[in-house]
Amino acid sequence: MSIRHSSGDAVRPVPRQADRLHLSEWPGYAAAAWGVLFAVPSFVWATGHTFGAQSTVSPSLVKLARDGVPWFLTVLVVTGFLKLFGALVGIGLTRPRGSRISRLMVFCGGGAATLLTWHGGHFVVHGVLIEAGAVSVEPDLAGLTGWYLYLWGPWFIAGGLIFAGATALYVRPRDDRREMRLYGAVGALGALVLSLASTATGIG
Repeated sequence: MSIRHSSGDAVRPVPRQADRLHLSEWPGYAAAAWGVLFAVPSFVWATGHTFGAQSTVSPSLVKLARDGVPWFLTVLVVTGFLKLFGALVGIGLTRPRGSRISRLMVFCGGGAATLLTWHGGHFVVHGVLIEAGAVSVEPDLAGLTGWYLYLWGPWFIAGGLIFAGATALYVRPRDDRREMRLYGAVGALGALVLSLASTATGIG
């Protein structure tokens, strides 16, 4: 006796492990990697070692780190942990979470996207204006223009776009995406206000 299988009974191939990393997950992991990589210099400079900072960062900031000024070292450590928190947010945006955690992840993701993009865009625009001769800069900072224009600015913008993509892909398949978008918008608005305030006061 033979057993016949209908076309609907065809055996479907089992997805390989490598195929299980969906397109919606990789921006979150990329954001996590971005946060970890960016946290490393903060912790290294907080120890007083200014490797890589002498020619790429403002001399006044390098001197503060080299002299071990307590408040500045505290700022470096705090910003380092904030970048690691950003890495956790990136990981959190790789797969569905509970409602409360999702709201927090989307809020932080929207805020990070806006804050980083604004910061990087400010560096790029300011660098372009200096290169064009529309804005003057102190002689000891002239050599840093290229670094902020071609390195730090694009680096911040890339981070912002990665967080924006990770947040958007996280929200898209959810049933409560309208509510999630609201949390993302609030986070983005808060980051924008913070960015404008820091620029206006000269802190950022």
